[in-house]
Amino acid sequence: MTDSVHKEFVDSFKTELKVASPGRINLIGEHTDYNKGFVLPTAIDKHIIFQFQKNNTPDTCNVYSATFDKMMSFNLNEVAPSDKEWENYILGVVSQIQLRDKQIAGFDCIIESYLPMGSGISSSAALECGLAFGLNQIFNLGLEKIDLVKIGQKAEHTYVGTQCGIMDQFASVMSEKGHVILLDCDSIAHQMIPADFGDYQVLLLNTNVSHNLADSAYNTRVAECASVVKAIAKNNPEVTSLREATFEMLAAVKSEITPIAFKRATYVLEENARVEKAVKALKEKDLTTFGELMYGSHNGLQNDYEVSCEELDFLAAFSKNYDQVLGARMMGGGFGGCTINLIHKDGVAEFVADATKAYKEKFNIDLTSFTAVPSQGTAIIN
Repeated sequence: MTDSVHKEFVDSFKTELKVASPGRINLIGEHTDYNKGFVLPTAIDKHIIFQFQKNNTPDTCNVYSATFDKMMSFNLNEVAPSDKEWENYILGVVSQIQLRDKQIAGFDCIIESYLPMGSGISSSAALECGLAFGLNQIFNLGLEKIDLVKIGQKAEHTYVGTQCGIMDQFASVMSEKGHVILLDCDSIAHQMIPADFGDYQVLLLNTNVSHNLADSAYNTRVAECASVVKAIAKNNPEVTSLREATFEMLAAVKSEITPIAFKRATYVLEENARVEKAVKALKEKDLTTFGELMYGSHNGLQNDYEVSCEELDFLAAFSKNYDQVLGARMMGGGFGGCTINLIHKDGVAEFVADATKAYKEKFNIDLTSFTAVPSQGTAIIN
């Protein structure tokens, strides 16, 4: 399709529904979600915006990404995976809706992203959940919010090929303004915890690198953790995930699993404990302890789970030179993306300037940064 056709599509669009679907941060609890553990995410004040209209056809769908000036068209009777990755997020969601015997008809959609690319704030979940939310609304499908969460997750499993946990989609849909979510990824039980950081802010430093290890290593970590669960379950059949394992159970199977798998499981058990301690600290407004737990998380991700990279480690270490920073850690799948920092608002400008300079000198890469505010999940906007 040519740009002129895209322009015609946009100019003739009659928006019936507009939806904002946010990115998310995770304060602590990394790589624990697919191990059925604890996480502490929230949606943030940066979004993907969706515009929807019915197009009065029974089965023709057109989706235009204004951000990348790309158009995709497909038939609802012929939904199948695409060789273009971004299309699979769309197709996967539509497929999951169809598998639930929900009837949708032809629609048009314009998508525009205001999320910083490659920063690990889960633009993929925002894309999946925003589309599912919008289709649910415009076609009156009657899906509950938790259904939208699961549709997004399954779309990623089946069409994208990433065996993600439920955290990203859950945070994107379910978040409440001014709160973080203590999410139990086993039972999906959750608590809204007031995100009272006082004079401190959440600051993300984007490494602007994305090492190509990320996707393969993610699925490898899933498999490594599963191998430990399998070993433990021989004598403890009630254990179906690392969430249910104890340090004693892990020690008992140390000789039966690889040293690498032992390190991975050790990290997961320690990280689950850190999340629970972090929630207690947040409730008690003990931000110093909260920050120390963030550093502990990064150390585990760097040395035991081995999903960090030189750029992330540099920024986490650099932050320790500043009293204004209480804690920092890599966030997201790893091998690039952002560090998340808890920093006094008066120290943000100086710290960003110094970190940007030092990072440029070390790696010859421009650092970018943005603050993030705990915000509302996916919603209709005017």
